[in-house]
Amino acid sequence: MNKNDLIQKLADHSGLDKNTSAKAVDGVFDLITEALKSGDEVRLTGFGVFVVASRAGGKGRNPQTGEEITIKPSKQPRFRPGKQLKDSLNQ
Repeated sequence: MNKNDLIQKLADHSGLDKNTSAKAVDGVFDLITEALKSGDEVRLTGFGVFVVASRAGGKGRNPQTGEEITIKPSKQPRFRPGKQLKDSLNQ
């Protein structure tokens, strides 16, 4: 399922028109992104938790040339599924 499929299913399921559904989906994505940028976690009870994990920098190698490169530290978004979501997938 891609974003357009999600918007269409939301419109069908909720009775909203497609434009309103698109604004709702975009709004939720924007709010999650803003919260993660500010260092907060987004906890959706029963669904899961979006968090930001820090990744350490280090040394690596370019596999084509064998040249050593420096890898910068970075932040990565992570998702931890909730118990209800996991249980629903395993029934």
